[in-house]
Amino acid sequence: MASEKIILTGDRPTGRLHLGHYVGSLRRRVELQNEGDYKKMFVFIADAQALTDNIDNPEKVRQNVIEVALDYLSAGLDPEKVTLFIQSQIPELCELSFYFMDLVSVSRLQRNPTVKTEIKMRGFAGESIPVGFFTYPISQAADITAFKATTVPVGEDQQPMIEQATEIVRRFNNIYGPTLVEPQIMLPNNAVCCRLPGTDGKAKMSKSLGNCIYLSDSAKELKKKVNSMFTDPEHIHIEQPGHLEGNTVFTYLDAFSTDEDFSLFLPEYACLDELKAHYTRGGLGDGTCKKLLYNILNARLEPIRQRRAEWEKDIPAVYDILRRGTEDARAVAAQTLDEVRRAMKINYFDDADLIAEQAKRFKAGAK
Repeated sequence: MASEKIILTGDRPTGRLHLGHYVGSLRRRVELQNEGDYKKMFVFIADAQALTDNIDNPEKVRQNVIEVALDYLSAGLDPEKVTLFIQSQIPELCELSFYFMDLVSVSRLQRNPTVKTEIKMRGFAGESIPVGFFTYPISQAADITAFKATTVPVGEDQQPMIEQATEIVRRFNNIYGPTLVEPQIMLPNNAVCCRLPGTDGKAKMSKSLGNCIYLSDSAKELKKKVNSMFTDPEHIHIEQPGHLEGNTVFTYLDAFSTDEDFSLFLPEYACLDELKAHYTRGGLGDGTCKKLLYNILNARLEPIRQRRAEWEKDIPAVYDILRRGTEDARAVAAQTLDEVRRAMKINYFDDADLIAEQAKRFKAGAK
């Protein structure tokens, strides 16, 4: 029997996708796609959401839509198996967000940890916060529920958003009857992947901090970034014991390396645990570890680069994939919105019983 699981996830087109996106959710999306244990899988480009804090730079968002689409396809998402679409091209999502706004208080939005973090990161204060940005947990809930998603693969930082979406679903269903589906979060299998640090050791890989390794980086760019990675500032000489905590190189090795990688690139060690043991007792240089990491990352990124180069040769075909996916997604969202309107009793023109009842009532009153 086919699974009834419906998967939905997406990214804001504020730049090219990086390794944080890849290990946080993109790699898992490709795995889920290939496992095939789902009824439907939607992956979208959240351009409307990106405009909430880029309203003065729409061209940036416009240009990055194709960058994200190329990253999706080059990472291995198959448009024959996954519905790829652009958020802004589905107006039903805006209408659903509007109804959901009546179900959430300002104080609840203010308590959302993800919103608080994002507001701080962008330097918004007090009355300068755009309403669209402040309410984006509501629009995200609309994205999820419009497609009746049961499963949302995201990074750990998005957990409060899924919790808020679930609250909205429960409140709607309590008021209007069972209509919407409660989503479940799907976190990365590897705990390290929940929040991959930047190359500088900062808590999160971020475009604004300039500490990203992009999926589209060349081998030369990758090597430069790996060689500049933060390691252990106390590990000055090779013979000194090194520390793993806060060591970005080893965090990345935790996220990406396998035993097979060691047999290929550093056969004197059987696995990562052996490498860690040598590093912590002393006698192993950071350069050796960085070289290993570069080889591993380059092996992962090379097929992605090759696929991207092929897709870049036919950009109209990429837009056609997005157009067809958006048409399919809109049909699904329209069906959900029709059910929402009926539940809320605002489907006036489609409610034949209402029209007949009102006609009868006014006819009786005229006698």
